[in-house]
Amino acid sequence: MSLTVRVGKKYAIYLPKAIVEKLGIKEGDILVFNVRGDKLIVRPMKKFLKARKAWSSVSFEEVEAVGEEISAKILE
Repeated sequence: MSLTVRVGKKYAIYLPKAIVEKLGIKEGDILVFNVRGDKLIVRPMKKFLKARKAWSSVSFEEVEAVGEEISAKILE
């Protein structure tokens, strides 16, 4: 499936309903963004973690906390 979206104010990207329904994304879900060359790959965090069996013992809250800590250090 390939759809086009426009970047809004503050670089907001609104997901088309067809994609949200196909991937089962719900409000509050965490998405993982990966850049590979000139491509942006977006995956729901749950599916990303399932694909990474080594991370299966880490909770979403722990991942989020580490991400926030790293972001804070970068912004210092």
